[in-house]
Amino acid sequence: MKFSPEHDALRRSARQFVEKELNPHIPQWEEAGRFPIHDVFKKMGDLGLLGICKPTENGGLGLDYSYNLVVAEELGRAACGGVPLAIGVQTDMATPALARFGSPELRDEFLNKAITGEYVAAIAVSEPHAGSDVAAIKTTAKKDGDDYIINGTKMWITNSLQADFFCLLANTSDDKPHVNKSMIIVPATTPGISFSEPLNKLGMRSTTTAQVFFDNVRVPQRNLVGVEGMGFMMQMMQFQEERLWAAANAIGGLDHLIEQTIEYCKERSTFGQPLINNQSVHFRLAELQTEVEALRALTYQACEAHIAGENVTKLASMAKLKAGRLTREVADSCLQYWGGMGFMWDNPASQLYRDGRLGSIGGGADEIMLGIICKLMDILPKKQK
Repeated sequence: MKFSPEHDALRRSARQFVEKELNPHIPQWEEAGRFPIHDVFKKMGDLGLLGICKPTENGGLGLDYSYNLVVAEELGRAACGGVPLAIGVQTDMATPALARFGSPELRDEFLNKAITGEYVAAIAVSEPHAGSDVAAIKTTAKKDGDDYIINGTKMWITNSLQADFFCLLANTSDDKPHVNKSMIIVPATTPGISFSEPLNKLGMRSTTTAQVFFDNVRVPQRNLVGVEGMGFMMQMMQFQEERLWAAANAIGGLDHLIEQTIEYCKERSTFGQPLINNQSVHFRLAELQTEVEALRALTYQACEAHIAGENVTKLASMAKLKAGRLTREVADSCLQYWGGMGFMWDNPASQLYRDGRLGSIGGGADEIMLGIICKLMDILPKKQK
């Protein structure tokens, strides 16, 4: 992929934002278990970072996905995974379907303010019994006059406790699981919505994540995104951009940790010489960086195909699979070279070790990615297709 001066300028802007507006505050936010999301998002909105690929008529920049990829990479250099995740939810998980299929009125009401950072969005798909198996969700939205009445619960919802609206997937008919689902925008202040206490997570500590309960929640049918029964298809489309974002974001974090580990190994002396002088150490770091470059090439290839309008389900699934597994490998290897310091809670390697583990679970577990790839390689037994 060839980047233009405009890409480079956007990359610099995003990196400066991470260094000046995020990293100095992240230790405090991690300790608090949340960050001032509306303040941060408003600053990002002012810089145009929340609507890079969104329509210009809604305040977006109207650029192609390669520009979004550049920003996702730079956000990976944040000193934690939680804040970038919250941003990725806003840009690449809760709003793509709204931008692509929402009515002009619905976009004016919700997308515009998501792009400026005035509104925080959350994607409400997963349920306690239905994470990667999206077709198994049980939340319902039944028609009542001009409204939908929503009942059910959603689990592991990032941004939920600070959200202004949810992009919710619900069953709107008794038809087959892949054609009975619809996407509905639900304002977070609607009566009947309640929340669990913040979930006590292994990582991503600075994002607010909770279970969300919908008890006879009434929203107007005009909040439907696109057409009834097309929700599963729209969510699958959203997944592709989510997975591209996850891979690009991982690249930035892996680059940054390897850089930090090299500097530490130059400074740390063992047996009278810098740790970096050990061939096993510098060979391993070179090997890890090579793996990151392979992931970068795969992700960039998927991005170019996506921009060209091609179906990138296989490539995006491969990139997401590789990103999750490589993050675990890099974090573990680098932590080892930090020694006892690596076992400390506030170490960059241990931070990625905790936060990065979600990469092989969220947005479709590794096993789901492998199943998709196998299906598209046409190697599954016929009865499993």
